Amino acid sequence: MDDTFFRKCSNNGSFLSLCTWNNILLGLDENYTPIRTYQVCQVMEPNQNNWLRTSWIEKGDAQRIFVELKFTLRDCNSLPGVVGTCKETFNLYYQETDSEVGRNIRENQYVKIDTIAADESFTQGDLGERKMKLNTEVRIIGPLSRRGFYLAFQDVGACIALVSVKVYYKKCWSIIENLATFPDTVTGSEFSSLVEVEGTCVSDAEEEADNSPKMHCSAEGEWLVPIGKCICKAGFHQKGDACEPCGRGFYKSSSQDLQCSRCPAHSYNDREGSWRCDCEDGYYRGLSDPPSVACTRPPSAPQNLVYNINQTTVSLEWSPPADTGGRNDVTYRIMCRRCSWEPEECVACGGNVGYSPQQAGLVDTYVSVVDLLAHANYTFEVEAVNGVSDLSRTQRLFAAVSIATSQATPSQVSEVIKERVQQRSIQLSWQEPEQPNGVITEYEIKYYEKDQKDRIYSTVKSRSTSATVNNLKPSTAYVFQIRAFTAAGYGTYGPRLEVTTKEEASATIVSSEQNPVIIIAVVAVAGTIILVFMVFGFIIGRRYALAVKFPGTKTYIDPETYEDPNRAVHQFAKELDASCIKIERVIGAGEFGEVCSGRMKLPGKRDMSVAIKTLKVGYSEKQRRDFLCEASIMGQFDHPNVVHLEGVVTRGKPVMIVIEYMENCSLDAFLRKHDGQFTVIQLVGMLRGIAAGMRYLSDMGYVHRDLAARNVLVNSNLVCKVSDFGLSRVIDDDPEAVYTTTGGKIPVRWTAMEAIQYRKFTSASDVWSYGIVMWEVMSYGERPYWDMSNQDVIKAIEEGYRLPAPMDCPPGLHQLMLDCWQKDRADRPKFDQIVGILDKMIRNPNTLKTPVGTCTRPISPLLDQSTPDFTTFRSVGEWLEAIKMERYRDNFTAAGYSSLDSVARMSIEDVMSLGISLVGHQKKIMSSIQTMRAQMLHLHGTGIQV
Repeated sequence: MDDTFFRKCSNNGSFLSLCTWNNILLGLDENYTPIRTYQVCQVMEPNQNNWLRTSWIEKGDAQRIFVELKFTLRDCNSLPGVVGTCKETFNLYYQETDSEVGRNIRENQYVKIDTIAADESFTQGDLGERKMKLNTEVRIIGPLSRRGFYLAFQDVGACIALVSVKVYYKKCWSIIENLATFPDTVTGSEFSSLVEVEGTCVSDAEEEADNSPKMHCSAEGEWLVPIGKCICKAGFHQKGDACEPCGRGFYKSSSQDLQCSRCPAHSYNDREGSWRCDCEDGYYRGLSDPPSVACTRPPSAPQNLVYNINQTTVSLEWSPPADTGGRNDVTYRIMCRRCSWEPEECVACGGNVGYSPQQAGLVDTYVSVVDLLAHANYTFEVEAVNGVSDLSRTQRLFAAVSIATSQATPSQVSEVIKERVQQRSIQLSWQEPEQPNGVITEYEIKYYEKDQKDRIYSTVKSRSTSATVNNLKPSTAYVFQIRAFTAAGYGTYGPRLEVTTKEEASATIVSSEQNPVIIIAVVAVAGTIILVFMVFGFIIGRRYALAVKFPGTKTYIDPETYEDPNRAVHQFAKELDASCIKIERVIGAGEFGEVCSGRMKLPGKRDMSVAIKTLKVGYSEKQRRDFLCEASIMGQFDHPNVVHLEGVVTRGKPVMIVIEYMENCSLDAFLRKHDGQFTVIQLVGMLRGIAAGMRYLSDMGYVHRDLAARNVLVNSNLVCKVSDFGLSRVIDDDPEAVYTTTGGKIPVRWTAMEAIQYRKFTSASDVWSYGIVMWEVMSYGERPYWDMSNQDVIKAIEEGYRLPAPMDCPPGLHQLMLDCWQKDRADRPKFDQIVGILDKMIRNPNTLKTPVGTCTRPISPLLDQSTPDFTTFRSVGEWLEAIKMERYRDNFTAAGYSSLDSVARMSIEDVMSLGISLVGHQKKIMSSIQTMRAQMLHLHGTGIQV
């Protein structure tokens, strides 16, 4: 013990009295180092008050001080004659000051910390044997607020030796955590306090957005509770606890990226720490292109530019350029110039000429130019452009054609007859167009396989009105279209004709002259073999879930037929590494856990947005199987209108299903959010996409069972995709086969009657559901059957009620809905027919105005017992009360609508003019008015136009 640490006190009664502690050499410790102690042993006299005080101790940043005392104490029983005067304890005090104050502190100004007692005491014999029984005690002072303090020791009659006094405080030592440096930090003033410390990002790192790095220093000097982090800046990547620059030929465009990436194609960099790569000469990066995409160049010129002339209208068609420049955003723009009969004298066509669908930004490879001058020369240039065309300084490439409008092209070839159909050839004949508009020199026959949908087609020329198309496939459906050619150019293609080639003949032909007994025997043996193979194949198929796949078809396999469901998951779903998936935020909740959005970055590919379904913690094995069953189903589908499965994570936590991200979420919510903002053709386009996806599922032998707008997702391009296969079940190859459920909930408002009553589901019941989806789309997400109960809905449908046309819904679309809701499922259209009808409506919007259904049995959506007979109401008030809109009685009265006849003539504008601002109420009133019109027209013949 150092003498400078303690100051002896005087025998001044006004301050510290009876200072009889002595600084003496006690002995040697285990290292033979002299031990100096302060000791006192005034045990013979009563009322001892002996004090010892330390030097002034500056505390620095510490607020909580630890004092460790080591001392020896003699047992009073070993001292004869000291009964009543000997003590075995001493007191510890402290006093806070801002500076040294010498001895000017009175005893009563000290604050007592504790009375210190010995756990071990010694006797005279122990001391003689040099066995020192050392006691260690630790006490805590705090919180301290002054610059420093004194410690004082009071003896009240003990025989004690103070061996050492250690005064210290605790701190958390500096550390680097999550790329942030946290400095030495003194602990807090309380035992339970945590000191929050903000970290400083290491060099070339920055704080993550809204997530600054913090840690907490505990009272014991340990770092706890890390929050937030730093991330390496663009151009740098993490290595250990530091950020290093990306090497040459590599880049990192964002601090959010984990690693540096190699420069994409046709780009480079020759410096370290780059956030992007520069494009090579002749290559460019679009203004909206991220640094991760390859540099690209403008496309080459369009190919095979052809034209048709019809009086003052020119139709141009062309093929895509041979070189798209490495981009998929190629569009086309048209330049029109009117030329005089003198060469080189051309002027722009100007604003009097129209373009359909538009002059620039064309996605399809055709355009019609209208309102041209008759008997004039025109030059048309078609240029392919992409996202970097405007950045290029090279010469523009385009296809050009010069046309004179002096003669019209021939009209359509409308009547085509199939003369002879063989296995590999089809003979066709046709009549000359009604308006040849000149001498027809040849005909062009365009044909393609039906499932190719005009993506890949071939042509045959003919100088007469008949032709034979050869080199076809047996048992294959082909589509044929024909157009005529004159000096004015090609006319437009006529209607499509679908013809299926004959089946290929059997390889074995039995002569009719052979012995009938042999023929019978051969047939019997062959039949037996076929029967054995069918039975064996059925058993194997049920046990191992094998499906017979015919050429050109793909058959769905029910995961429930697998003995081990995990085998189905790994057969149909790609296993992903959990480290490739980054969950960013929760966007919803599913039956088994949360639904999140995030990013997926696979090796060698750029990252993409995905949706992630997670399995909640604490799941059972059955829940895990049911959760992954949907992935086993989705993994079998590959269609642009069916949500795509990216893969699954089954070997980590949490278990995840990763699917493509659909920016606009569910269709019903999307439509309600954008009520009235789309054209009818846009809505029909959405319905066409849903029908195409359902046609694909139906062709695979698959029944969805829960088709509804809430289970259709919409991406940023308004492409609709069928999703949610939780209730889906497989059907057999027999189109009339059904699946009978064993229980569970049924979405009544979307389900066909036979499925509600008998729990039998087919593709025809999916068609019924599709009709409800059509109604949801055209009503912008309104609830089917409004506020009717499920029981009322079932009763109404049984009695023949069908939903009326939504407001502003074209008659053609409503007729298609009614066809989907035929009571007999055999009378409902197939999804293939629905797609064809919608295609026709998109190509020719005039067909929307005329009901063109697929069924011959008429049904009435309105004239049934479950719909109120509005013709029986005596007043407008009774009608409003029947539809639960009586709150608007005064609105109608004030506007002069006193009779139902006047109400039946109201339009949506009239309803809005009454001050009815709620869109749902507007729709409900207009729907009721439309029903009223139909009833009046049907029952009373009032002549009101529906």
